[in-house]
Amino acid sequence: MRELFLYAHRGASVEAPENTLVAFRRALEVGADGIELDVHLSADGVPVVIHDETLERTTDGVGPVASHGSEELQTLDAGFWFDPHFAGEPLPTLEETLSLLAGRLRLNLEVKDSRAGLAVVALLRHFPTADVVLSSFDYGLLARLRRAAPDLPLAVLLDAGNWQRALVRAEALRACAFHPRADLVSRPLMAACRRLQLPVFPWTVDTPAQARGLVRMGVAGLFTNDPAGLRGFFPSPTA
Repeated sequence: MRELFLYAHRGASVEAPENTLVAFRRALEVGADGIELDVHLSADGVPVVIHDETLERTTDGVGPVASHGSEELQTLDAGFWFDPHFAGEPLPTLEETLSLLAGRLRLNLEVKDSRAGLAVVALLRHFPTADVVLSSFDYGLLARLRRAAPDLPLAVLLDAGNWQRALVRAEALRACAFHPRADLVSRPLMAACRRLQLPVFPWTVDTPAQARGLVRMGVAGLFTNDPAGLRGFFPSPTA
């Protein structure tokens, strides 16, 4: 059985509300090798962990994340929408998340805009043990991060379009990994990534059958909402 690096996508988000500390703790419990999470900035410039630009889908708040201060954001309920059992689960700041997870497993921080990226870089200086990769669909943003932090691990995300062009950008950025949507992975893509010595981590994969097909093509790991469900089929390379 081949080893496979599993990122818990927004935490163990099939079992707990996405991008919350309870979802991250569950990912730790079930043996995820890494956690993927999303970062936006509050109105007062604090990196907070939430996927959407707006609050309605995953909290009881209303409006853009960027129009609310960090203290107000932390009063919101980020759990009830998933299940009443999680009522009262707060929307975490990135600092709280790093305090919980730094040094315990790898973190993939998907950055949504340049201001958030620069705030993340500044915060990471206070967490020297953190094993962190910053990723984005915005290649201009990644280029700005590369200039701001020449040694920072960066990963290129792809959800559509020309993967060859995306790999050109990844090479120019000295990216450490390539993160394509799972259905975009092909043997030509994998061959090109091998030539670049660029590990491939597709998203988002929740079934053993799909994971096995990607493993046969040579992926280094993948992103899953269900790390507990896949861990039994693929041992961890970090164990």
